[in-house]
Amino acid sequence: MYDLIIIGAGPAGLTASIYALRARKKVLMLERMIPGGQMAMTNNIENYPGFDKITGMDLTTKMLEQAVKLGLEITYTDVLEYDITDTIKKVRTHNGTFEAKTVLLCLGAFAKQLEVENEQKYLGKGISYCATCDGNFFKDKTVAIVGGGNTSIKDVLYLYDIVKKIYLIHRRDTFRCEESALDKVKILSEKSDSKINIILNSIVTGLKGDGKLESIVIENKENKAISELNVDGLFVAIGRKPDTDLLKDILELDSLGYIKTDEDMKTNIAGVFAAGDVRHKTLRQIITACADGAIASISINNYISTMKN
Repeated sequence: MYDLIIIGAGPAGLTASIYALRARKKVLMLERMIPGGQMAMTNNIENYPGFDKITGMDLTTKMLEQAVKLGLEITYTDVLEYDITDTIKKVRTHNGTFEAKTVLLCLGAFAKQLEVENEQKYLGKGISYCATCDGNFFKDKTVAIVGGGNTSIKDVLYLYDIVKKIYLIHRRDTFRCEESALDKVKILSEKSDSKINIILNSIVTGLKGDGKLESIVIENKENKAISELNVDGLFVAIGRKPDTDLLKDILELDSLGYIKTDEDMKTNIAGVFAAGDVRHKTLRQIITACADGAIASISINNYISTMKN
């Protein structure tokens, strides 16, 4: 019997584990992939206090090492089922069923797909959802990036010194991202020898290639003009979806599937908490995920102290 089971080893989960372990709680963390989540896949982080610049993997390693030194137990497995409505929470996995007094959901979110024909066919054969993971595979090649938020803009900056040419395709005429990053992209795109070609008010409607991606079809939303671009790679950065499919009939979610909580990270079920990107909120950054994790841990400690022995 654990005091707390944390699902997800991103910054929210790791921070929560550090606080809980320092409070002498018995903690189990379940992670289906690698620690760090999106943080681990970020090339350079420049807005985390205390570091002018640090890689996502380095920051992940520092957080993980701190938690492990405090006694964190980690099991790498998929969650198959949640039984969390009773006082004792049960989480069924490929490695068996684990029980705890409380559960903290730090599930994060996964990349949205274009939902264009042949998208799965070219996955790993030209299509990627992570520029920092796969960018080096496209050294000196031509790529396209789809999206208009922070991820797409940062992908442009990351790939600029790697690839030969970048098409940045956005379905609107304005971007929704950090101004500082967008300014850097605009400066690069205005150079006479710039690698960047920005295409606005356009969407990808087709994917072509013999065995691997060789070109994409785009449609201008205003005049309906169709054009084709020869590319070696396509990076999709159109947002993320919360990983809450197993919880839709258990917890209260918003219209996009994010978990609703109060300011103490409590869900609508007693003893069940949520933190990080999976939670309904306005800002999703590493620092806010850490804040969520800290708050959740304090709330969990308070909840456990009120439980009947």
